[in-house]
Amino acid sequence: MGVSVALGTQRFLRHVALELGLSENSQAAYRRDLVAYAAWLDEHGITDLAEVTPETLSGYVVDLGDPAHPLAPASITRRLSTVRGMHRFLFEEGLLETHAGSGVRTPKRALRLPKALAVEEVEALLAAAGGSAAAVGGDAAGDSAGAGSAGSDDAVALRDRALLELLYASGARISEVTALDLDDLLAGAGLGEAWVDPEGSLSSGGFLQVTGKGSKQRIVPYGSYAGRALAAYLVRARPQMAAAGSGTPALFLGPRGGRLSRQSAWLVIRAAAERAGITAEVSPHTLRHSFATHLLSGGADVRTVQELLGHSSVTTTQIYTQVTADTLREHYLLAHPRAR
Repeated sequence: MGVSVALGTQRFLRHVALELGLSENSQAAYRRDLVAYAAWLDEHGITDLAEVTPETLSGYVVDLGDPAHPLAPASITRRLSTVRGMHRFLFEEGLLETHAGSGVRTPKRALRLPKALAVEEVEALLAAAGGSAAAVGGDAAGDSAGAGSAGSDDAVALRDRALLELLYASGARISEVTALDLDDLLAGAGLGEAWVDPEGSLSSGGFLQVTGKGSKQRIVPYGSYAGRALAAYLVRARPQMAAAGSGTPALFLGPRGGRLSRQSAWLVIRAAAERAGITAEVSPHTLRHSFATHLLSGGADVRTVQELLGHSSVTTTQIYTQVTADTLREHYLLAHPRAR
């Protein structure tokens, strides 16, 4: 029984897209991993996946770590996980007689602590997001930075403040926030629809209906700071932006009325960090990391943070506990008279 590399790859990618329902970004990552694997197999004269053995995959892992062009351990682990997933799928479907990846170990990953900003740095970042009239970022229709009149610049500043306040208040991924529609913005209990009367219903905070990885939905709260920033944006900025577009239900818009893209939202964060004078590297995940770290530092339960972040396993969330433990130890060493 044999399966060509091309057919096996095609069947597995169809499974990932249709049956697992993974996002387009995840599908693209799987496709890149399998293209690299197919190229390696071709170099070694293997055209049939039935010819792949555990020793073959072990050789693949060794080549991925070649000192001449090594991959990071996390990248090697991800690629091997993708390849093993394909072999397991084809085995379970009866297309392969053996599962070649069952006996192959993944390289041990070094503990990588997420980078988080200090509370003061987050406050400076948020203040900088709404403190400039410069239009930052665009939308899917092709808005460019700096486009528009003074009025539209003020609208963009309100949007940017609301965007960053919501990212930090909810811990949601940047892709999850840019995918939000108006109906995903929920007011607090008993306050009615958030978008009908934003100033009356959002001032004390509310909830988001977030769609995460694997199309899984979760409800995430946000506080009064984000609520007031959202209300200001919805009342004073979004109608102006929406008038230039074609009626998209997207929560966050660009000056031309289209949905704000993830790439444009990243430009908003980077520009705010520059204006705030933050020297540390600030990435799209920085506010998410800061959200989790600050919650745990404040005494939140790791299981609660897991639910808020949308992690399927608490193991993923527990990496943040190492960050807070290091902080506690640092404070202890500085403050306790017999710590040294």
